[in-house]
Amino acid sequence: MCGIVGYVGGRDAAPIILDGLGRLEYRGYDSAGLAVQNGGGVQIRRDVGKLANLRATVARNPVDGHIGIGHTRWATHGVPAERNAHPHISMNGDFVLVHNGIVENYLPLKEELLRDGVTFTSETDTEVIVHLIEKYAQQADDEESIVEAVREAVARLTGAHAIVVLPTRRPHLLIAIRIGNAGGVAVGLGDGENFIASDIPAILEHTRRIIYLEHRHMAVIRADTTTITTLDGAMIKPQVHHIAFDAVSAAKGEFKHFMQKEIFEQARGITDTLAGRVDREHAQIVLHDLNLTPEHAASINRVVSVACGTSYYSALVGKFYLEKLARVAVEVEYGSEYRYRDPLLTPGTAVLAITQSGETVDTLAAMEHARANGSTVWSIVNSIGSQAMRLADGFIPMNVGPEIGVASTKTFTASIVDQYLLALTLGEARGVLTAALRRQYVEDLARLPDILGRVIQLDDEIRLLSGSLYGFRDFLFLGRGIQYPIALEGALKLKEISYIHAEGYPAGEMKHGPIALIDADMPVVAIALQDALYDKMISQIEQVKARGGRVIAIATEGDATIASKADHVLYLPACPPLLSPVMTVLPMQLLAYHIAVWRGTDVDQPRNLAKSVTVE
Repeated sequence: MCGIVGYVGGRDAAPIILDGLGRLEYRGYDSAGLAVQNGGGVQIRRDVGKLANLRATVARNPVDGHIGIGHTRWATHGVPAERNAHPHISMNGDFVLVHNGIVENYLPLKEELLRDGVTFTSETDTEVIVHLIEKYAQQADDEESIVEAVREAVARLTGAHAIVVLPTRRPHLLIAIRIGNAGGVAVGLGDGENFIASDIPAILEHTRRIIYLEHRHMAVIRADTTTITTLDGAMIKPQVHHIAFDAVSAAKGEFKHFMQKEIFEQARGITDTLAGRVDREHAQIVLHDLNLTPEHAASINRVVSVACGTSYYSALVGKFYLEKLARVAVEVEYGSEYRYRDPLLTPGTAVLAITQSGETVDTLAAMEHARANGSTVWSIVNSIGSQAMRLADGFIPMNVGPEIGVASTKTFTASIVDQYLLALTLGEARGVLTAALRRQYVEDLARLPDILGRVIQLDDEIRLLSGSLYGFRDFLFLGRGIQYPIALEGALKLKEISYIHAEGYPAGEMKHGPIALIDADMPVVAIALQDALYDKMISQIEQVKARGGRVIAIATEGDATIASKADHVLYLPACPPLLSPVMTVLPMQLLAYHIAVWRGTDVDQPRNLAKSVTVE
């Protein structure tokens, strides 16, 4: 949920930065800070809590200068505290830096820097970056060598990152880098001044000429010029986007539809939903709002997940997590059906409601029924302060920001990850997870945003593929095990926004009926990762091909076998098996999106649908 703002020009930087950070408050944060450079050196102000606290700090102890950077932080490494707030400064004071993302390899880098004699003043992974830059810049005495030192340092990082660097020895220069999809980096072009922001509402008051940095792009920004290169140093002539005045167009930024934007935001969304909850160093999960004690966890013998639509399919994935990691029995129920059959509830039952809006009437009714029958009630919800949050005994906010598109995308993946966090929390509290397993599962989470960033690069391939598919009237989606709910979700997405009939099926059930429908006029999308059920999925694909069916396979990179059996293969990176549904749903979302665009439907507001169903 972190926000970044930067400025270089002739005006006082601090008010511009503070105002820009205020326009990013919707993203959520727990601390904030800024750094402003003037002839007398760099001045840093940081504070915990709301931006008003930082404003008060700056009012008491003013800063002045014409170049600066600011940040709102949601804790990932290190507790919310002034020492962990951004910006961070290098040991000799040569560089100041703000950062969105997670440095996946920060521990070995930190150990290396400690051996070099570097002193750390925070618990963050971000501080590693600023010290690493200073290490590579020891002999840098001009702008070109400083920029090269930044390139060398960020080349050492793994993970997805948005970084802005203020070199204090070059007081008229900012350097911005984007790697993967940890968050956007927008450069705003002014007259005799330039701006940086993680989201364009922060700077729209000042300019509507925007350059979006792409993966592995670097911007060297001065008051009068901006140079864009790759991280390998190749020059780029960027496209300058002219943003319309209205807030809706501004919020879409470079994207044609909100749904497209929200699909692309998922790597950052996962980073945001993990923020402040995952302590990698100690392999701990912290869910403060769940209000769960070890004694309470031990008393839970059954979980009932209630949800509607996309959230129901998310709960089907969560069932795998809770049963495997927490060893507790799970039932998944439609909120719209649950209370009508007089379900059995006991004090040992926890009812988990999953709802993006927190106002879905059927889900709320199920929660009220559970509460009336003495069960513990939890919710996973995106809208802060919603009814589902207020009704619950404990809750997990998704923290992915507003989702405007009616068809859920980023809240689906966030709710899956939140159930993974819940399962790890329950598993530890119930004493069924070893420390070694818990550490591995936590490390797997850290890899996920980078994996999603790689998957989203299939967008062009899927757009072209969709051009050959949008004329079909029926689709079949197949998956097994933990991928079966993703087959259901893939079919739902296609139905919702393209108005094409589609069915999701467990692949092993195909021969019990749906196989009668297979012919050349019904494409089959099959999820066939190289997992424990791979051989069985290959068998299902062969059965489809034997009947003249057309197969689009979702497969693992390096799988040469499947290329000879499917008509088209979308290759995904290797992924920890339990977290693979978060990855495999992305090509499903992109396929539905691009088919809908080819068909000319209203992607963001499909007919007959609403974002939140508040009537029965």
